[in-house]
Amino acid sequence: MKLVIGGYAQGKLEYVFSKYKLQEPVALDGAWPEPGSLQGKQLVVNHFHQWVKSRISEGGCPEEEISGLLDAYGDCIIICDEVGNGIVPAGSAEREYRERVGRILILLAQRAEEVERVICGIGQKIK
Repeated sequence: MKLVIGGYAQGKLEYVFSKYKLQEPVALDGAWPEPGSLQGKQLVVNHFHQWVKSRISEGGCPEEEISGLLDAYGDCIIICDEVGNGIVPAGSAEREYRERVGRILILLAQRAEEVERVICGIGQKIK
């Protein structure tokens, strides 16, 4: 698995498509496919932070769910906005969401083969 992070509108998806020259990629926006539905195709999960937010709002536990998804799609590329920078949100739900995304990204970074941060469309290798 590869993890690509960066700020909003920094060219992360374009960077991934350019760098990895993917054959038949499937780019999902804030979602994961059903296990086994992408035979032979490269999965790119764009806006991972939106998936986390939707799972939280639906009462799910993304921290537990992500492990099973990675077992099913271990060769995926996950793209996530950095939501922990800037002004701390006033609402407790937004603060919780922001913290949970950060903690999940820590777990993903530990498990990832590669971690890159994209700024202005330029990738910086972290791991």
